Amino acid sequence: MISRYNLPVILEGYSQGYFLMSDDNDNLGWYSSRQRTLIPLDERFRYPKSLRRTLNKKEFTPAINQAFQQVCEGCADRETTWMSPELMDIYLALHKAGWAHSFETWQGDKLAGGVLGVAIGGAFVGESMFFKIPNGSKAAMVLLVNHLRERKFLLFDAQLQNPHLERFGSHVIANNDYRQLLQRAIKLPCKFAP
Repeated sequence: MISRYNLPVILEGYSQGYFLMSDDNDNLGWYSSRQRTLIPLDERFRYPKSLRRTLNKKEFTPAINQAFQQVCEGCADRETTWMSPELMDIYLALHKAGWAHSFETWQGDKLAGGVLGVAIGGAFVGESMFFKIPNGSKAAMVLLVNHLRERKFLLFDAQLQNPHLERFGSHVIANNDYRQLLQRAIKLPCKFAP
């Protein structure tokens, strides 16, 4: 099911600062970057005032791992995607083993949005996010940061910078600094899900 990859190898790759992606031909490989983007888990985290109003109205209910496969499918449902069927199988296997998680927002019984990621110790590596209802993924991001803070996580790795993440206070650090922080984070006894 996971071709040449196995879970210990995959977890070791993440623990060393690599992440998996598929190319345009669905070839799966390990990637890294000279810089890594982090979502701050301290006072540097910010979000738009309009989203604050939405959250204050409690338009979305958060949940963890209630619709993991749907979140994977939502993240892959794009014109161009780096998530091949093989990579989705890997995420499902990591999820069954307790390493990959979805943090979701719901409006009633409708999945509004979600964030997909891998948690090792006090490190959460965000793989992707999506929404079906406007502000669903943004609300998931804010509520996820609160969740990671409550669980005493040290690191929220967003991998690559983009203008959307910058609105939340994301910042870039050098790969060497990232790897040192990652080694500290993965040693923490944090649990993502209850």
